Amino acid sequence: MTTTAPRGTPLVDGARAAGAPSAQATQAHPAGSRHRRGGAAGGRIRGLDGLRAWAVLAVIAYHLAPASVPGGFIGVDVFFVVSGFLITTLLLRELEERGRVSLPGFWLRRARRLLPALAVVVVTSLVAARLVSTDLLVGIGRQVLGAATFLTNWVEIVAGSSYFDATQPELFQPFWSLAIEEQFYVLWPLLLVLLLVVLRSWRARAAAALVAALGSAVLMALLHEPAGDPTRVYYGTDTHAFGLLLGVAAAFAWRGGLGVPLNRRLARWLPPTALAALTVLVLVLQDQGTVTYRGGLVLASLLALAAVVGCTTGESRYVRALEARPLTWVGERSYGLYLWHWPVVLVVGAIVVAAPGSAAWWWGTGLSLALTFALAAASYRWVELPVRREGFRAVAARIRGAVARDPLARVVTAAAAVVVVLAVVAVAGAPAKSQAQLAVEQGEKAQSQQGQAGGPQSGTKGDGKDQGKTQGEGTPAGQTGKQTEPAASPSGSAPAGSSQRPVAATDVIAFGDSVLSAAAPAVYDELPGIAIDAKPIRKWVDAPEVVEAAAKKDELRPVVVLAFGTNGGFQFKGSEKALEKIMSTIGEDRQVVFVNLTGISYWVPDANAKLEELAKQYPNARVLDWASKVHGHPEWLHSDKTHPNMAGIKVYAQLLEKELATMTTPG
Repeated sequence: MTTTAPRGTPLVDGARAAGAPSAQATQAHPAGSRHRRGGAAGGRIRGLDGLRAWAVLAVIAYHLAPASVPGGFIGVDVFFVVSGFLITTLLLRELEERGRVSLPGFWLRRARRLLPALAVVVVTSLVAARLVSTDLLVGIGRQVLGAATFLTNWVEIVAGSSYFDATQPELFQPFWSLAIEEQFYVLWPLLLVLLLVVLRSWRARAAAALVAALGSAVLMALLHEPAGDPTRVYYGTDTHAFGLLLGVAAAFAWRGGLGVPLNRRLARWLPPTALAALTVLVLVLQDQGTVTYRGGLVLASLLALAAVVGCTTGESRYVRALEARPLTWVGERSYGLYLWHWPVVLVVGAIVVAAPGSAAWWWGTGLSLALTFALAAASYRWVELPVRREGFRAVAARIRGAVARDPLARVVTAAAAVVVVLAVVAVAGAPAKSQAQLAVEQGEKAQSQQGQAGGPQSGTKGDGKDQGKTQGEGTPAGQTGKQTEPAASPSGSAPAGSSQRPVAATDVIAFGDSVLSAAAPAVYDELPGIAIDAKPIRKWVDAPEVVEAAAKKDELRPVVVLAFGTNGGFQFKGSEKALEKIMSTIGEDRQVVFVNLTGISYWVPDANAKLEELAKQYPNARVLDWASKVHGHPEWLHSDKTHPNMAGIKVYAQLLEKELATMTTPG
């Protein structure tokens, strides 16, 4: 099947000066490839490496500093658009020159490009993670399965994992996007041949790709639940294919010479303006914001499309800027950088335990970047390029020859074999649960035992006035039977003879999520008689139902502790209304203690500020500043940097006891 439509026509008419070469006129031929004008093996569109560099740097910045670069995840969408455009262009070029598309040849080239570096990263990361923290290996069997089958995104969807839960980072989490691209590489050549047969014009083919992209975007918008976790629509091939399909549409339009008529000035400034707009999105888009999934990612993909189109218009300042040597160097190694950066960040983070923004954190971040770039460069030089140039068999033959004649090569090969064995052992011996998960479960068990023992785990009925007759005969919070002076109230010490008395542990009921659950054993020790109702995954929007259920059972006490927000803070729609509803249920006669958050998610500071603001609206409320207490003490937290460990839960409990000791209640 051959075609005769013009090739190399700029997608934006008027953007190229008269006589300027088309993008395909400048070819890059890797050593070992056959020089053939426009050949699929050696063709290079100038500027695309610069876009890849921008994309991978955005993703790395997002993972290193999500609070400063909250929208860096859109780098993946730039990759999608570039891949859709480039892969379709390569297939069409092969079809034009050879009259057919060799599917086995295409898939073999993709395998040479992707598999060697992927295998090295997986094996090396498994061993490194096993050495520094077994928490990094939780769920690793599932992750390796996903990587091996190119189905990471769907495997994680079925497993119910969350891309956005910073408290449970997965070693190979970024592989979800590689899976979508790999699925595209497998399926798209087959669909392309069918599309070329069914639709005879380039305009119709481009329109079909655009319609498919629109369908994917609409499906994402419809399936997204504002109050839920967006992982399903973010990971789904069906809901996140629009970037790839926009790239396909652009390739069809370019192949068919379907330019968009714009005046020369607008055409010249559109691509760099699009790239600048993408940079703005990197700084403002939120990974759990509703607008992201109902237009935000589509906008990012359209801007990426404009940026890619700018690379088809021939020589320009925009293309020359993207061809700057540093950008080209990063772009050529972007695949390795993407593969290595996240495992490196997690492994280094497990070694260099530091609070964000501290000197140690900056040191660890610098080390992570240095290792990422060094490993990506080494992988590109000694793993990726040899296999791409010579193929699997030739490289294997070279290794066998080196082992036969060189003792050093035998040592290196033996070491590599040992590493592979250790990787297998790491997977086989991986824990089923992280230390943080075990701590939360221990807290749930403690709550259950309190209830089974007849204690007030689920709340003691009444308003708390008579609770001093149980669990220590009215001992004030933080005191163990000792007679002391009454604690001061928020407005000062209770005057002699007043009807106020110090708050006792039996005056307190606490509701919360996994952080409070993890701390429950220590809280029970510090505050015997306190009632706790804490479970994982709870969000602010879930809290009203929990508090209302306790109110209906007459289990609320004079002091109510609310420790929610670990799962998204106030990100989910209705969170602020939920807090208002809770306060209405509790009423003005009870005192409320809000516990703020610690964690590495970008939204944590905003959530704490919002909690402080909302608490000020209620005279009977105060905020317990757990965030400030734990700041600078990462040794009090599990590896997720959110849940308190054995040392941390004691600090948490003592902080709560100290706060309650400043409070009084009607006696």
